[in-house]
Amino acid sequence: MGKETFLARQPIVDAEHRLFAYELLFRKSLASVSAQISSQLQAGVEVISNTLCLGPDWLLQGKLAFINLDEATLMSDFVCLLPSHHVVYEILETVPVTPVLIARIQELKQLGYRFALDDFVALEEYRPLLPMVDFVKLDVLEQHPEKTVEIIAHIQRDFTGQFIAEKVETREMFELCRNCGIQYFQGYYFARPENLTNKAIQPGQAAVLELMNKVRTCEDLSEIEEPLRRNAALTIRLLRYANSAASGLQKQVHTVRQALTQIGLMTLYRWLALLLVTVNPTPTSALLARTAVTRGRLCELLGQSRLNRQAQDDLFMTGLFSLAEPLMGIPLDHLLERLPMPEPIVQALIHQAGPYAPFLKLAEASERGDFEQIAHYAEDIGSSPEEVNLAQLHSLAWTEELTSEVAPTAVTPGS
Repeated sequence: MGKETFLARQPIVDAEHRLFAYELLFRKSLASVSAQISSQLQAGVEVISNTLCLGPDWLLQGKLAFINLDEATLMSDFVCLLPSHHVVYEILETVPVTPVLIARIQELKQLGYRFALDDFVALEEYRPLLPMVDFVKLDVLEQHPEKTVEIIAHIQRDFTGQFIAEKVETREMFELCRNCGIQYFQGYYFARPENLTNKAIQPGQAAVLELMNKVRTCEDLSEIEEPLRRNAALTIRLLRYANSAASGLQKQVHTVRQALTQIGLMTLYRWLALLLVTVNPTPTSALLARTAVTRGRLCELLGQSRLNRQAQDDLFMTGLFSLAEPLMGIPLDHLLERLPMPEPIVQALIHQAGPYAPFLKLAEASERGDFEQIAHYAEDIGSSPEEVNLAQLHSLAWTEELTSEVAPTAVTPGS
């Protein structure tokens, strides 16, 4: 199911009040007004993860993101997940200045990452960092204005970057900081942090979505083979599926390349779609996932004698994704932004219209046992209640076989 994602962002502006960047702040819930941090590592990782989930382009609107990092996060691989052109990493004042820290900053700067010193105070131990950072942030609420002027004068010999005044809460403080030569400003005088939330696609789902999009545009199987080989869980499941009766293959396969060659891209796309709605199962969603698979198969079977192969595949997707919203916990239109679909599928899913809508409505009526609606929609597609009933039975049997191959093996408590 979708995980609730929380962040706050506070603008950083220039002397003309034009937006320059956002500082991204950790939040435990949408109602939070402060970070409520129990672990700096957790906070840093959550901000990076939630920025990825929300999407840097939407979240930042082309501006920079300033993100606080403690020592553990700075030393971790997480910092390389965000593209370097999007972020400035703030080194917290609690991070000890050591040769290891200096080497790590140099390493990340070679990858294009930029840095700021947060809540800077003019201690001699920070001097080796000054030539390496792009910004120095000064807390102008916690110290007298004369102290701010003194710090700026003290470090300009080693620092050639730009200053940011934090916690600017009045016009008088803004003007004083601007007159001191500070270039950027942040604080309640301009804007309070804005809490943001979104239903995030889970990591397993994100990997499947990425592969599905690759399959849609694939011209060389190696484009698909390598991402699959790097994901052990997907590789195991693919080989298991390819060697099952449900795939329809006549000979055993032992490598990802063999499986891709034999099942083909369309079957792979279908298999990935099945994974997408079953990849994060819970006791309450397992039955719903089976219903989605059965619905997709029923739509496909009803189209077999009426539509071409491509349209039959589209009908399967229509039925399957008609339950994606409750299964994945994210709005359907959000999912379709991440995974573009042919227009007839979108029409059926979003507007209950178009050539595939009668098939979907017929499948839904079959699930409800609504005989009047079954007869009505069966007539719309040139079918009969008897054909629909037989197709429903075949769909249930097919789903029973297929989901046992696609879904992960259940683990009982204590095993």
